[in-house]
Amino acid sequence: MYYAALCPGETVALRKQDCHLPATGWGRILVDVSRPEVNIQWTDTGDAHEERGLKHRGRDDVRPVPIPPKLVQILGQHIAEFGVGEDGRLFRSERGGVVASTAYTEVWQDARKLVLTPAQFASPLARRPYDLRHAAVSLWLNTGVPAPDVAERAGHGVDVLLRVYAKCLDGHQEIANKRIEDALAA
Repeated sequence: MYYAALCPGETVALRKQDCHLPATGWGRILVDVSRPEVNIQWTDTGDAHEERGLKHRGRDDVRPVPIPPKLVQILGQHIAEFGVGEDGRLFRSERGGVVASTAYTEVWQDARKLVLTPAQFASPLARRPYDLRHAAVSLWLNTGVPAPDVAERAGHGVDVLLRVYAKCLDGHQEIANKRIEDALAA
């Protein structure tokens, strides 16, 4: 989720055929479907993970997302170790179903506890798995990737991107101050 700024529903729907994973260099994910977890009362199928098109897009739209070599490597290793489901999905439950949000949220909370300080853990910092998407998009913006490019990768309009995602990373004030200071000195 972090390296590609995917939503949880996009991540659990990711299939091998959606991934271009070269031996070296950048790869690409073609995001064309999301499987958000919903109340089964609100689905036509009675399934807790309804398959949907991408938010605010046509049903057949596809969002290409360039992925860094590190994610190419991680996904390649994951496929080599765990294989894929019958439908090509990379991530699945023990019985081959869609991974429930309760499962990945529990793992996420355990990971937060291991790597964050007690004060950070008590804070809202990366509280939900979805916050990985916020962090990825904010990182891209903070490293100087132009907002229209970030918006395209994340599947947002520039207005939404700047309103929602531009302020999600902790500790970048010093970098911003240095950039402004350098620009004023030039």
